[in-house]
Amino acid sequence: MEKGDIILIEFPFTDFTGNKKRPALVLVTGERDITIAFISTQLNWKEGTDIVLKPSKYNGLKKESLIRLSKLVTLDKELALGRLGRIENEMVKQVNKNLIRLFKLDE
Repeated sequence: MEKGDIILIEFPFTDFTGNKKRPALVLVTGERDITIAFISTQLNWKEGTDIVLKPSKYNGLKKESLIRLSKLVTLDKELALGRLGRIENEMVKQVNKNLIRLFKLDE
């Protein structure tokens, strides 16, 4: 797994009441953990740093989706259920720019 991969994972709900299998974007890969961003088909949830993804054979998505950069989690790599695809290099650059904006790292 590497940055830009889209994986399938059991993603926890923000209130910790359960979890759901869903796609996620790999942002950071450590020795045992990965930091991922939630991917959702709920386009009406779009925030300023979210990125719209059109489905393609390359990314493995079936519906237009949002990379929810404000919904991040670090989990054990063993929880990944498989790789669906990956985003293109230009989209990785956009993710980086949006993360800088989200975390106010350009100030």
